[in-house]
Amino acid sequence: MTRTPPTLLAAAAVVALQAAALVVLGVLEVVHLSSGRATLAVTTTAFFWLVGAGLAACAVGLTRLSSWARGPVVAAELILVLTAFSTWGGSRSWAVAMLVAAGVALVGVLHPASTAALAAEDDPTRV
Repeated sequence: MTRTPPTLLAAAAVVALQAAALVVLGVLEVVHLSSGRATLAVTTTAFFWLVGAGLAACAVGLTRLSSWARGPVVAAELILVLTAFSTWGGSRSWAVAMLVAAGVALVGVLHPASTAALAAEDDPTRV
């Protein structure tokens, strides 16, 4: 079995933190629930929790060298980059934090050592 490279572990850690943040945002949405926007709060909470669960599954998949986890992580991080740029004018510190997190995750997942480790698990002829 191939050892998980540190770059992939770093990416998995960042993705796990992002998943936790989404779960917390969902909880905060429920806490601030009001009758005037109940439907919006429920659907937003469900969205945050589902995406958080998906990212958590991807983080676990990366630590287990499951190549299926790479695609959703790259897609989520690219969306995060776009979100960071859209919030740049309002809250620059949050935008920078999002860009740093997305950058660490993308570099970690796309690093040659990570790519080789994920490819090795897909190739049954490699030992």
